[in-house]
Amino acid sequence: MKKTDSNNSSITLSRRSFIIASTATAAWLAMGGHSRTAEAAASHVLAPLPYAENALEPVIVAKTIGFHYGKHHKGYVDNLNKLIAGTEYADLPLEKIIMRTAGQAEKTAIFNNAAQIWNHTFYWKSMIPKGGGEPPNALKLKMEASFGSVEACKKEIFSAAVSQFGSGWAWLVLDGEKLKAIKTSNADVPLTTGMKPLITVDVWEHAYYLDYQNRRADYVNAVLDKLINWEFALQNAG
Repeated sequence: MKKTDSNNSSITLSRRSFIIASTATAAWLAMGGHSRTAEAAASHVLAPLPYAENALEPVIVAKTIGFHYGKHHKGYVDNLNKLIAGTEYADLPLEKIIMRTAGQAEKTAIFNNAAQIWNHTFYWKSMIPKGGGEPPNALKLKMEASFGSVEACKKEIFSAAVSQFGSGWAWLVLDGEKLKAIKTSNADVPLTTGMKPLITVDVWEHAYYLDYQNRRADYVNAVLDKLINWEFALQNAG
């Protein structure tokens, strides 16, 4: 009988402790606090595409976008969240993570995943259905001042893209007052060298291989002629 009373007392105390703890947690949350579960859930998220997965067809088909965005881009987001959980980078915005880890060998994994998230989000915005064509006049003037003509500018971007050995990116950037076409390898981004990205073309093989196999030049030409978002470039140049 005593043993039963003891058990009942323990159960009663446990229930009281649970009620007190639950009440305290509810009060904390009501005052604007965050539970540990909520804190753990706070992380970088996969930004939505600015168009439907099939919107860039026939230049880039929906299957390519599905793999590129849904697997590769998402994978970088998932990896970064795992890598920075509980670290000094956990609460930092993406660009600060990139700038603080660039060039640090021991932080390479964090940099690569953070930069690839940024690069891909920027790449999707660098294209638009029925893009290409004549740039806005304000951008055209900048191109002419830096390259001599719009076509010369496009040729420089094309050259940067096709000459990049292995994986990387081709960029139109603003370096001071001058436009330049540059290339970066792997996850590298012009932000870390003080240049301002205007548009980019992804030349990692997963960006084009389902559509063009090894014909990178055909892919780059198609993007520049039919998809490139010159309005986005002008916005970034402002």
